[in-house]
Amino acid sequence: MKQLLVFVLFAALFCWLMFSPIYKHVLVIRQALLQQEVDYMLEIGASGKYGYIDGWMVEESRSRLTQYGFSAGLLEYEIHSTTGAESGNPANPLPRGTGLQLRIAYPYENLLAIDRLIGLSPPSENARISGRGMKMSEYVPD
Repeated sequence: MKQLLVFVLFAALFCWLMFSPIYKHVLVIRQALLQQEVDYMLEIGASGKYGYIDGWMVEESRSRLTQYGFSAGLLEYEIHSTTGAESGNPANPLPRGTGLQLRIAYPYENLLAIDRLIGLSPPSENARISGRGMKMSEYVPD
């Protein structure tokens, strides 16, 4: 009986040791992709040409992230300005010097469920990984 218990515990630990680094790697890559997308969108949105991030830019971002395996419906975008002005209106871009803030969040999707094998609790259903950033608008009206 003791040998069976040791075998079961060893098998669980062995499975966790084999597969946990893969899941952690996927988690790190997803977070890096979200941060890279935030940086790219802020670079474009806060440029002198735009001064905003609108719905079309968000949909383009969703399609880019979908190519990497993200589910488009689970991506959450939060776009704000530092002054409280509307940050997604092409008719009224943010003037130069106004901060444009962006956060893209995505759920863990049971990525860390294998940690239960060693007694660790996975993140809650509402927990999200995210990328965030802020860039000052460079838009100057003609």
